[in-house]
Amino acid sequence: MLADLKKEIEEAGCRLRELRVSLDVAKREEEIKKLEETTLGPGFWEDREQAQRILQRITDQKERVKRYDQLASQFEDIKVLWELGTEESDESVEHEVAAQMKSWIKSLESMELAVLLSGPYDNHHAILSLHAGAGGTEAQDWVAMLMRMYTRYCEREGFKVEVLDYLAGDEAGVKSVSLSVEGLNAFGYLRSEKGVHRLVRISPFDANGRRHTSFASVDVLPQVEYDDEVEIDPDDLRIDTFRSGGKGGQHLNKTDSAVRITHIPTGIVTQCQDERSQHANRDKAMKLLRAKLLEIKRREQEEQMAELRGDQQEIGWGSQIRSYVFQPYRLVKDHRTGMEMGNVDAVMDGELDTFIAAYLHQFRHKD
Repeated sequence: MLADLKKEIEEAGCRLRELRVSLDVAKREEEIKKLEETTLGPGFWEDREQAQRILQRITDQKERVKRYDQLASQFEDIKVLWELGTEESDESVEHEVAAQMKSWIKSLESMELAVLLSGPYDNHHAILSLHAGAGGTEAQDWVAMLMRMYTRYCEREGFKVEVLDYLAGDEAGVKSVSLSVEGLNAFGYLRSEKGVHRLVRISPFDANGRRHTSFASVDVLPQVEYDDEVEIDPDDLRIDTFRSGGKGGQHLNKTDSAVRITHIPTGIVTQCQDERSQHANRDKAMKLLRAKLLEIKRREQEEQMAELRGDQQEIGWGSQIRSYVFQPYRLVKDHRTGMEMGNVDAVMDGELDTFIAAYLHQFRHKD
């Protein structure tokens, strides 16, 4: 009955008001106004990089305010429909109100989750890298499954995914792959996925149908938005070109289009052979290099802060963060938060919101 929805609508209204406070919508609107005034000032474009930063900040803030305004408007429409149905005792609208509320609550939860993203790089694009662990074809197939899972998740979130580097498995699957993920808060959401992911299943590659355990590591880096976040001296780079191999079809092996970049001071090596042009491959390899150098910079800053605070840092990069069990039972469990989900197929189809939300709620003050 419509009367039964009254409490749900009242609670939703309270959550919406709390979200407005958490987002500090009024402050964001004021900032947008001031920044837009800045863009009209003389000499705004003299420092093009700073100008681009300001314009990007305006865009980001407008997007956040727009999403909240749309959410508030949708809630008012649902509330009006419920009130009209209640006044006219028209129970036929109950199903429509309930369905709209269910969809609206999902959007609300998404915005509530975004409020938890307060890290300095959370609003950046991300680079997601997957690597097969020991186990040959089994582990390489597991990487391919994870690649599909994350690609589907990104599609759900409206993120743009682009392959930066790809190394196919010997018989099946993927040895390693690096993906560029572009979208607001991409790094903030995906950073919860960093760590070792474990799969338990009956192997499709085992003629005897035995159960196998496979491991894959996931690394997540924020993409560098501006050059001054990471300084790279061209003299510190060694750039090699070579003939592409692996996936890509007949066009890859005709020219030396693949690019490998070595950052001499750190020994970091990045490469890309996914594009047909050397220029495009070089741009992608540089994007990956900047992200890795930024990660080094972030770790150094964290170590300095830990030293000042006297923190005891936990060495846990290689720790297993999540298990995906297909056999003898079906369950996905995150070992950091204790979150479990029995619908394994949904998780592998990109439904990661529950795990990401649990991580952000638990570790929002620890990153």
